[in-house]
Order: sequence, then C-alpha cells, then structure tokens
Amino acid sequence: MELSVPLETVCRLIVRARELEAQVPMNDTEDDSEDPTDSDDPMAVLEDEANVAVEEEVRTLLEDLAEDEIAEVLALAWVGRGTYEASEWDEALEEAAGDEANPVEDLFEMPMLAAYLDAGLAAFDLSCEGIGQID
Repeated sequence: MELSVPLETVCRLIVRARELEAQVPMNDTEDDSEDPTDSDDPMAVLEDEANVAVEEEVRTLLEDLAEDEIAEVLALAWVGRGTYEASEWDEALEEAAGDEANPVEDLFEMPMLAAYLDAGLAAFDLSCEGIGQID
C-alpha cells in the first residue's frame, strides 16, 4: 500500500489532532470574568475554551486534501480504529471514497483521531518517527 497523501501531512495532522484532543473544557464558574491565572487552582490555566487556532488548522489540513487523499486519511483512521483490517485496505478505501457523508466532518468529529491515524499507519509499518520534529 502506497499513500498518495504525503506521510508528513498525516503526521502533522496527528500532532495537531493530539493538541486539539488534549484541551480541557472550561468548568463553569459563578464569576465568568475570573482570570484563570488568578485562581487558587494551579490547574485552572489548563482549562480553557477550545483553542480556535488549532481547531482551524486541523480543519484546514483536512479541507486542503484532494478527494483521494481525504479518502486515504479516513480509511487509515478506520483501519486504526479496527473497523477494517490492514488486509482490507482496498475495501476501506473504496468505502471512504464513496462516503456520502462529509469525510472532513467524519474525521474532525472522531474523538481519538490522532490515535486512530497513528494505529492505522502502524498497521502498514509506517510511522511518524523521524518526520520533522515528530518523534
């Protein structure tokens, strides 16, 4: 199996998806104007609204892919999730290419997208090790 989507792109998507998944939703407080840095809770700084820049970058990375590339990313995620085995790649790719839903939204809404993509790459003996600053 050879990907048409560059491995570097998949790896960047994994890194950004991890950042997006790591965000902790902010707890509702009685005083919404309270600055989290003024809180007595040292972990309050981690609780923030979704980082819009990371969310936009993930969405842009996905939307900028060609149709065959987005189908490959979706099929990789499905293999990583266990929906398909690596030996069923052609079926997964065919299903992803014919997906009537919006594949960008399907990927964007996967709760463990980074892990699924990483596992999907591993199923084909691919990894992000040595790609840019990704280790």
